[in-house]
Formats: sequence, structure tokens, C-alpha cells
Amino acid sequence: MIETPKEFTILIVDDEKSNLEVLARILSPLYNILIARNGSRALELAKQHTPDLILLDIIMPDMSGFDVITQLKEASATVNIPVIFITGLTGTADEEKGFFLGAVDYIAKPFNKAIVKARVNTHIKIVDQMRTIERIGLIDSLTKLSNRRGFDDRFNADWGRAIREQTPISYMLMDIDHFKTYNDTYGHHQGDVALRSFADAAMNTINRSADFIARWGGEEFVIILVNTDAEGAVEVAENVRKNVEDMVILTEDGKETRVTVSIGVNSTVPKLQTSPDDFMENADQALYKAKASGRNRVEVYKRGGMR
Repeated sequence: MIETPKEFTILIVDDEKSNLEVLARILSPLYNILIARNGSRALELAKQHTPDLILLDIIMPDMSGFDVITQLKEASATVNIPVIFITGLTGTADEEKGFFLGAVDYIAKPFNKAIVKARVNTHIKIVDQMRTIERIGLIDSLTKLSNRRGFDDRFNADWGRAIREQTPISYMLMDIDHFKTYNDTYGHHQGDVALRSFADAAMNTINRSADFIARWGGEEFVIILVNTDAEGAVEVAENVRKNVEDMVILTEDGKETRVTVSIGVNSTVPKLQTSPDDFMENADQALYKAKASGRNRVEVYKRGGMR
């Protein structure tokens, strides 16, 4: 019997041999498995092999999982690898810290085979979807972000999952302030530089691989934040706004220029009868409020008015 080649590779990081054996036994029938028993070896293997997913223990002797993910997210070669924490810690503070540092999910110890497979499969599917986007030309040629067509496919998938699992989903609509004036002042070539710089700043702000950013058109961009409520979405939006405000964009002759961004946010736990069009339109209303209130600010839609 000829074995079908395994397309995806998973790096499992845990200092306990028994945990490594259990996870490898669960996942090796479907995936290539790499194993590391400490943080430094994990960083070495991640850089060398660029696995599609990392399962990372938090409590380890040489460096914690929090330290490892911080270094992964600081390196360009590993920044986009999704990380699932595997842990016996049950405190919400630890969970919040992991998500803040860029983890996409948690798997609790002792391991449940069905849960391990389901959560790993979910994030591998997201990785596969991103590869598909690249293959079939759903990337904006200027910014290298997904374009509007790619956004539509991803949004529909994330919206459907949020309905099935009854989890929050957030949507951010972003508009670079006074972009026409910037173009008129510095020229369209420099305008393209500003768009690419903005895209890089926004992309580098979102930490989780499950989060999704796209160029909506012109100077408008969108972000989808899965399993994220309004409070979490506002935090991300403010980080984007601040990072863009602090960004210096150089012209060809070395002159420093800057841009700012206005952001409208909407969040919900959708039901079957919830209209996705209304959901996005309400974010647009919040963006309009942000621009009308002076720009370079974040506004959140709230039923009955803005907040």
C-alpha cells in the first residue's frame, strides 16, 4: 500500500515525553510531526522547517511558552505560524495573556482525542484557505493583502462558523484620512508607498493567524476578528490607529510624511436571521462617525446609536 504524502507539518513542543507521545499518536496519521522538548529547540525547528501549526506548552524549564511565542512573533520567518497553547493552566488571566501574545487557540490537559483533532483541523483548514487564496489570485497586487473577493470568501466562512458555534465576530472598516490630499501633495507613486506602509503596519498589529485583513478598495481596508467581542476589537483597533499614527513614511528624497486612519467597529454573536450586510453597514456607520468627529479615531457601532 502506497502512503499518501502528508501536506501539513505540525511542531509539538512539550518538556513531558508522555504528552509528546500522546499528541503525536493522535496527529501523526494525518500530519507530519516535529517534536521539541524545550523552547530553544522549538525556535530552532520553527525557523528551519516553518511548520504549518505549532502546539506549544506553556510551562517549560528553559523558557515559558509565552517567551517562545513572543520570539516567534518577532521574527519575520515565523510571525505567521499559528500557535495553539497546550496547557494545564485554567486561569482566565493566562488564557488572555496567550491570546494577547498571538495564540489562536488553547487545548487543555489531559488531552481529549476528539477535541485535539477538531481544533487542530480547524486551524489547518485556515492555513489551507490562505494558500488557496494565494494560488487563485485573491491577493491585492499592491499591498499583498487579500483583495475584496478574497475577503468575501473568508468572511462568509467565518460568519457561518460564528453562527454554528455561537461565538462573537468583529469587523473593522478602516479609511486612511485625507488620502486624496496626500496623493495630490506627494504624487500617486508616493501614495502607493503609503498604502503599502499602512498595510504592513496594520498586518503587523494583528497577532493571531486566525484574524484576517484585506484591502477593501482604494484607501479602505477591513479586518475580521473571530471569537472577539467589542472590547477586544476596540483594543485591536486602537493599536492599529496608534501604530499608523506613529508610522513614518519616507519619500524618495528622504522627506518624512505621516498618515492617520479612522476606524469603524462592529461586533456581534450572529444568529441565522442576522443580516451580514447590515452587520457590515453598521461598521460603515461607525466609520462615518469617526470621520465626522475629527478623524484619527475609533468608533464602535451600538444598536440605537454610536458609543
